[in-house]
Amino acid sequence: MNQEKIISVQNLSKQFGHFTAVNNISFDVYKGEIFGFLGANGAGKTTAIKMLIGISKPTSGESLVAGFDVKHNAEMVKKNIGYMSQKFSMYDDLTIKENITFFGGIYGLSRNKIKEKTAQLVSELGLENEINKLVGALPLGWKQKLSFSVALLHEPKIVFLDEPTGGVDPITRRQFWEMIYAQADKGTTIFVTTHYMDEAEYCDRVSIMVEGKIEALDTPKNLKQQYNVTSMNEVFLQLARNIE
Repeated sequence: MNQEKIISVQNLSKQFGHFTAVNNISFDVYKGEIFGFLGANGAGKTTAIKMLIGISKPTSGESLVAGFDVKHNAEMVKKNIGYMSQKFSMYDDLTIKENITFFGGIYGLSRNKIKEKTAQLVSELGLENEINKLVGALPLGWKQKLSFSVALLHEPKIVFLDEPTGGVDPITRRQFWEMIYAQADKGTTIFVTTHYMDEAEYCDRVSIMVEGKIEALDTPKNLKQQYNVTSMNEVFLQLARNIE
């Protein structure tokens, strides 16, 4: 694994009134790594991601993303990352081509670059015949794959994926992970949140959040050995039981 840190988080916390959503978390992510950010719904994963991508201010703590301090340099962070939100983030009432053009413009790509990237993207996804169809007419699995591809338009150093396979069928989930592997092979760092514990097996390292805290962080293999179990789901269940 490349030992160059591309995300570094120290004592990051987020409070909403008396409720602590993210509680003093610290971790590093390395260049080209597929880093799984796991936990049950409500564990604090999405809140943590929003702080790392610069759209939510932490209550306390520090974070460097792609070499930039998120607190003081959020705009530079945003230029160096891609983000795919938990809820589908493209416009249903625009065509595939219009969505790619729109987001390419937001990412600051030139007209020629957008044209080149559009051709490349629809070819890789096999959507040449659907390019002028409204995105709203696509099945959810295709929407998710398109959304991931658009998050990579500007060739970011890191892409944050928040529950990218939620609600899609097992075959589409597998295809989506093949896309993730292909991108990581090109050197892109993938930071992925999921509550599907079987998807932890696909990551280089995983952290497991329980009630706002990181309770475990290691490779899936090491975590299974540590807890003397055969699946990441059993690791998670043991952690949850230990905290109760």
